[in-house]
Amino acid sequence: MKDYWDKAISFEEYVQTAIDRLENPATEQEKEYKQYYELGLQRMERTLKKYSPDEVQLQILQSKNFEGKILIISETWCGDASATVPALVKFFEGKNEVKIFLRDIDKSLINQFLTNGTESIPKVLILNEDFSVKNSWGPRPKFGHELLLKFKADPEAYPRETFYNDLQLYYAKNRGKDAVAEILELL
Repeated sequence: MKDYWDKAISFEEYVQTAIDRLENPATEQEKEYKQYYELGLQRMERTLKKYSPDEVQLQILQSKNFEGKILIISETWCGDASATVPALVKFFEGKNEVKIFLRDIDKSLINQFLTNGTESIPKVLILNEDFSVKNSWGPRPKFGHELLLKFKADPEAYPRETFYNDLQLYYAKNRGKDAVAEILELL
């Protein structure tokens, strides 16, 4: 796990990756995902502006005496990630180091942490000081997962567009607090 940590990037580098891919797409996928990079950057900026760590959650973190690190498997085009990653980075800032491993550059890490057989992101790995994996979380908070299950159960009654809209409204209102709460439970 230490090798993955060493290859991971900072949040600032993560944001710059989105900008670079948007301005100078190097692959067909990057060209096709242009709108997702734009949306991701907008959502990350909104989350950074609107999110502030909850004092009760900060006290819970302090009480856990967690000395490890947070490694997030992600990609900048991902809607779930654009709402979650900035909040986690801000929450753990100054307390626990957070780095991001780009899923699409090396799939060997995500393949160890599949969600129902899929490479769903973001995937948060809670690492002990010795880089062993204490726990993992992701790709979305419980409420977001419930919306996904509702969509999958009856896509005609709850169409994809409605699901996406409801999910983004939830993320905009919740501002990462549920994701932080769920991760705190895993520490």
